[in-house]
Amino acid sequence: MKLYKKTICITAALMSAVILINSAVFADDTAAQVDTEVSAPLVSGSSGILMEPESGTVLYEFNPDERLQIASVTKVMTMLLIFEALSNGKISYSDMVSVSEHAASMGGSQVYLEPGEQMSVDDMIKAIAIASGNDAAVAMAEFVGGSEEAFVEMMNKKAAQLGCENTHFCNCNGLDEPDDHYSSARDVAKISCALIKYTDVFKYTTIWMDSLRDGSFGLSNTNRLLKTYSGANGLKTGSTSKAKYCLSATAERNGMTLVAVVLGAPSTAERFGSAAKLLDYGFANYAVVNGDELVGAIPNLAVQSGTADTVPVSLDGNSSFIVKKGNEDKVETDININTYCSAPVRSGDVVGSVTFKIDGQKIGENNIVALADVEKINVFELFIKNIKKYLSI
Repeated sequence: MKLYKKTICITAALMSAVILINSAVFADDTAAQVDTEVSAPLVSGSSGILMEPESGTVLYEFNPDERLQIASVTKVMTMLLIFEALSNGKISYSDMVSVSEHAASMGGSQVYLEPGEQMSVDDMIKAIAIASGNDAAVAMAEFVGGSEEAFVEMMNKKAAQLGCENTHFCNCNGLDEPDDHYSSARDVAKISCALIKYTDVFKYTTIWMDSLRDGSFGLSNTNRLLKTYSGANGLKTGSTSKAKYCLSATAERNGMTLVAVVLGAPSTAERFGSAAKLLDYGFANYAVVNGDELVGAIPNLAVQSGTADTVPVSLDGNSSFIVKKGNEDKVETDININTYCSAPVRSGDVVGSVTFKIDGQKIGENNIVALADVEKINVFELFIKNIKKYLSI
């Protein structure tokens, strides 16, 4: 098919931290995009990473792939599977969860669930997200997976789907950490990015204080950044004697969300301090560019032999990417799209692509897809259509 090419050149500038756009899969070469100009270390701990979740771009990393124990940060994956179950209708917020003896037996951080007690999914999520309830995490694992063991299998399967190469779970709460229960800063960031796509999670992770059991049991959030860092909106703390002090922290400013992960910090103050430094660095130096806004509206595509003459089209999925501050308006947009397509057309069919460049260097790419189905026209429909055109009906 013939192609036409439209190039919009705004200006060009260098950029140090970019990544190919993909809304579902994180690129394997994110490490190559890391800014190496940071003169002072930002992380006090075993490892850390700063990631922009829309594009998956890594803005800073320190020892990001070491396998480490992560304590209750494990619950980021637990919450991800809970919100997936809510999204697909498997469970609802109002469902009542019966507490097993196994769930009630959990120690550490807990909301002191009793065997046979019933609590709504909504309240269970509060117990997990706010107070890091180990007992609530197990109760929800059993409710979603049928058993904690089956739920852990789901956790490991999901980790593999997200490309987490240095993660293996043995339980759903991180309370007991055998040697084969581990993750890495990069993997925790990937899981966190997947979780916050379910924006309802912020309804829970932004709560500073709440209560359960009709106000008789108080909850206080373990994430100190909610009170001390502008824009903080999540996500999960964790600490054990083995894991030391861990944190996956999220914050949003001026339309850009960042995820900072710190593992193995020597103190709770240093984990929060390191996360704040990571977030400060990201917000000070980078901005998100929206590819849809750069490209603008794409004209409908002509359809041959279809029940409709044209089909609406747009960029496919997420089109965001990261640039250094000051370069937001310095992007070249190279659009390649078919001059027409032939029916039948299915919604989601790829009909072209857009390449984003700075100084001629590709920084991102999106497919252009059809937004509707167009069936192939039959002989009778074609006859009627031509008659209407002839009569200008």
